[in-house]
Amino acid sequence: MIALIQRVSEASVTVDGQVTGAIGKGLLVLLGVEKGDDEAKAKRLRDKVLGYRVFEDDNGKMNLNVQQAGGSVLVVSQFTLAADTKSGMRPSFSTGAHPTDAERMYEYFVACCKDNGIQTETGIFAADMKVALLNDGPVTFWLQV
Repeated sequence: MIALIQRVSEASVTVDGQVTGAIGKGLLVLLGVEKGDDEAKAKRLRDKVLGYRVFEDDNGKMNLNVQQAGGSVLVVSQFTLAADTKSGMRPSFSTGAHPTDAERMYEYFVACCKDNGIQTETGIFAADMKVALLNDGPVTFWLQV
């Protein structure tokens, strides 16, 4: 399971002209699900995403996680993160989870975030989404479990 996280001042996702999720300060989480990902991996990734210290403390050091910084998360499914790009000029998606499994794990990851008490907004799984963000920093990290 893969999360590309970006520290944002604001972010939103729109489907068919309608905003389905929006946050102010927080993390935009692009989530990719690979074959073999399960609930244990989703919980470990949730812990890593929500615990990762990417927000500045009073001394200007990245020392606070999203909850300590008073932020929210916007989780967007991103199957292309599971692409194999090692060879050729066209990505292979053979390592990505079957769409049914990927949706189940995406929904589980979102539920895990909400269960942790953090405001969690989402896109719509497998929809054609338009994601808008104001990356703060820019600060972007690839997390994988």
